[in-house]
Amino acid sequence: MKKLFSRIGKFLLKISLWFIAISITLVILFRWVPIYFTPLMVKRCIEQKADGKEMKLEKTWKPLTEISPSLQLAVVCSEDQNYLKHYGFDFGAIKKAIEHNKKSKRKRGASTISQQTAKNVFLWDGRSWVRKGFEVYFTFLIELFWSKERIMEVYLNVIEMGDGIYGAEAASQAYFKKSAIDISKQQAATISAILPSPLKYNAKKPSAFLQGRINWTLQQMRFWGGKLDYDKEEKKK
Repeated sequence: MKKLFSRIGKFLLKISLWFIAISITLVILFRWVPIYFTPLMVKRCIEQKADGKEMKLEKTWKPLTEISPSLQLAVVCSEDQNYLKHYGFDFGAIKKAIEHNKKSKRKRGASTISQQTAKNVFLWDGRSWVRKGFEVYFTFLIELFWSKERIMEVYLNVIEMGDGIYGAEAASQAYFKKSAIDISKQQAATISAILPSPLKYNAKKPSAFLQGRINWTLQQMRFWGGKLDYDKEEKKK
């Protein structure tokens, strides 16, 4: 029996070491290499096929320099206002979410842009403690090996922004018929406003609720002074 447990232990150790080695290699590789497909994209295509629909996957990778600074600011204002200050996890937001969820049936999340990026690039869709554990692990890795600019670049290229629409360029073309570098502040706020539920909200015809989110995001963008200062925050660290 002891030999059996010893073999199992050695096997699990080897699997763990291989996983750590491969995951770190991928994170370092993706620091420079564009990411064209994610597990969520594959899942959505399978779902479309199962529903008898034509598979739709609109996506064009763009470097951060070709994505509007207004959109970069808009997603920070609407999704993660401490993005430039935290190291992957906003513990203040997590505490507030826990307190809110105890009192309300409408659940509130506290995932940072870093967490969302890690989840989209490396993990499957769904909610479980196992997946959440892997999310924490990969969030730690990308914060360790990537810059904030790279995390933002990947996020704005892989995040789901509509039915079969992924990334800033595809969303800008689909909703406003222009490139991601050319969208206005209003349009940037509109794209960021649909991110919590991109398959539910309509960026072309915003509901009263969505318009409220857009107006609030625009107000927050004005408070920020209209742009993100990555260099300033990096120097603080």
